[in-house]
Amino acid sequence: MARMACWSPTVKIDSHVPNRYGRQWCPCVWGFSVKLLVTGGAGFIGSNFIRHTLRTHAEDAVVCFDKLTYAGNLENLSDVADDRRYRFAQGDIVDPSAVDATVAGCDAIVNFAAQTHVDRSIDDPTEFLQTNIFGTRVLLEAVRRHRIKRMLQVSTDEVYGSRLTGEFRETDPLEPNSPYAASKASADLMCRAYRVTFGVPVVIVRCSNNYGPYQYPEKVIPFFVTRLLTGQKVPLYGDGRNVRDWLYVEDCCAGIDLALRRGADGEVYNIGGGNELPNVELTHRVLALLGKSESSIEYVKDRLGHDRRYAIDSSKIRQLGWQPRVAFEDGLQRTVRWYEEHEAWWRKLLERAEVTK
Repeated sequence: MARMACWSPTVKIDSHVPNRYGRQWCPCVWGFSVKLLVTGGAGFIGSNFIRHTLRTHAEDAVVCFDKLTYAGNLENLSDVADDRRYRFAQGDIVDPSAVDATVAGCDAIVNFAAQTHVDRSIDDPTEFLQTNIFGTRVLLEAVRRHRIKRMLQVSTDEVYGSRLTGEFRETDPLEPNSPYAASKASADLMCRAYRVTFGVPVVIVRCSNNYGPYQYPEKVIPFFVTRLLTGQKVPLYGDGRNVRDWLYVEDCCAGIDLALRRGADGEVYNIGGGNELPNVELTHRVLALLGKSESSIEYVKDRLGHDRRYAIDSSKIRQLGWQPRVAFEDGLQRTVRWYEEHEAWWRKLLERAEVTK
């Protein structure tokens, strides 16, 4: 049995936690096909992960479970909708009955379902607390009831807070600075509690800023690209010197997949791209790809509690054999081109958001 990692803000764990769910999860050793329940699977990273799974693991089956909120979109999965290994079920992770009805017969849960936009969490954190914390608890209870062999919780580097130098490791304290980050840190700690108290087989990944196809156009790269494509200026917070680490979504999905199949119960794995950029430099690169000038930037008042810099040490997941394959320059170019070529996809989302304002 793998040794339990230390991933509490204040408590170090140095003990073996018994697995009360049978033999250690290891499909690569067992050699059987896997049936995954992917919650939040119609969102950005979730849909890319489903596509990655069906492409990479020919014998696996996937159930996509999604509430279809504003950011959930079945068009993200239109290319796999007819795959016999894929099934969709609409539901909310805060609803235990819906989760129970869908998870039966599944081997593992991969939880992408979350409210994720920091600005929305500042406006009103209520849904973030409900979905990100209570919803995670509902899934953990389902793992217990149905004796699911593994749950993978998708978290964020934002739970660590901000630092000006160095990189966060999995053993560092959690110091979230936004309601969104606090809700994700709370979910991580709930996973820890269920692991220690009940022996639930859970793994956590903390990912840096993802970008790529199918990202809802409220996040900075698609937000800027779609505004520029429609002749609008892009709003840049503060002095634009806040630093983020960028990870192409396909590389992130490969890391999540590896942690799911090769990671150890109770462990946390950082997944970062190693592409740190100040927001102003990111903006200039997007402008250049679209042939726009600096006059398209509009500096605006900084976000409340805006973290200055995120950076995570990914050496632990690299020890399992993962490394990012898509260079940032290539990934950004691919992403901008995708939005240029899929205008109907994002225009429909923007029109729907305008109607619901």
